[in-house]
Amino acid sequence: MEHPVLNPTEPTFALITGASGGIGRALLTELMKRPNLHFLATSRSGAPPSGWTENPRITWVRWDATDPTSYSGVEDACKELAHPLRLVINALGFLHDGQEQPEKRLQDLNFQQLLKSFTVNAIGPSLIAKCVVPLMPRKQSTLFVSLSARVGSIGDNRLGGWYGYRASKAALNQFQKTLSIEWKRRNREALVVALHPGTVDTGLSAPFQRNVPEGKLFERERAARQLVAVLEGLRSEDTGGHFAWDGSPVPW
Repeated sequence: MEHPVLNPTEPTFALITGASGGIGRALLTELMKRPNLHFLATSRSGAPPSGWTENPRITWVRWDATDPTSYSGVEDACKELAHPLRLVINALGFLHDGQEQPEKRLQDLNFQQLLKSFTVNAIGPSLIAKCVVPLMPRKQSTLFVSLSARVGSIGDNRLGGWYGYRASKAALNQFQKTLSIEWKRRNREALVVALHPGTVDTGLSAPFQRNVPEGKLFERERAARQLVAVLEGLRSEDTGGHFAWDGSPVPW
């Protein structure tokens, strides 16, 4: 049975951050199949990605996790929504760029890269929650979701390396867990979860796909379907959990 937030009977808004990225865009496309869902979608420019067809159910807003001045714009946009905001999906993440690569050893650590990892992967979603969670209904079911990663699991860390990415995703997981406890006191139907999408064929994973087992590199569309399927099966007792793309729990 579909979760009521994903298939609402009345018009409902969803906020998707990082909606111009690989997984974010795929999630937006997948959720657009629900006719009563309307969307507030963020990108760094505030414009849809290149080639995106304008749609009256999608409002684009500027948000850059590294720019503190951009958070108020998301909050203001949420305050002006014509329908309740019941679903938030944080799909933004940072692992590498053209110059900065995941740290393989301690001596690779540098301040600016660690700062960026924590800003994008943990601080950004936390401050977005501060802006928008109080605007979500307290007497209806709601979902607050952040895309995390299995490598953020401390209990599952067997290989080491990737210091900043691992640590910032672990920080995100702790934030999600803490938020789930606070918000459950205000809304018994609120669900706060972290999701591990698996290895998805995006720019984030591109340099590291060589060692991915056969059948475990997911196309973006498949990854989005799998994540939505996990959300559909959530129950109230799952709040505060971290779940993989197949619905299995990920250890903290």
